Amino acid sequence: MITTVLMIEKPMAPTDVELVTTLHGEESQSFVVLMQPRGDQDRLLRAVDDVALGEFGEAVRERERPAGAEAHAPAQRALDRSLAALRAAGAEAVGRLVDDHPLELLTSVVEQTGADEVVVLTAPHYVEELFHRDWASRARHKVGVPVLKLFAHAE
Repeated sequence: MITTVLMIEKPMAPTDVELVTTLHGEESQSFVVLMQPRGDQDRLLRAVDDVALGEFGEAVRERERPAGAEAHAPAQRALDRSLAALRAAGAEAVGRLVDDHPLELLTSVVEQTGADEVVVLTAPHYVEELFHRDWASRARHKVGVPVLKLFAHAE
């Protein structure tokens, strides 16, 4: 069985579920899903990314979206929905929200579970990627297993 630590930022679209559950063909898979709620500190970076993608309306609405403590309930619902979708696709799946220190938690989860790989399923984050500060770039230097970065699909 392949054990994958899957880092997500939003609920998984059906296309994303199909993608990650078929990465290893017919081999059975187990996922540990980590989801970080939207942080207040990331608002500016998300708005810049929206502008870079030509999503000006999204950039303007960034202030209206829950972040920080207000983002926990929506993040938990998104995590639960993603776990249910992975299970429905035939995979084992458990998960949790990431409050602080996501890379430290990721490293400990990889060690505790004996994970074979990390998959970061994310939207493009141009500013963070430019400076190699995105989760995938930072994880590659910490976890000791292969890290694959995939771009999430919109529903």
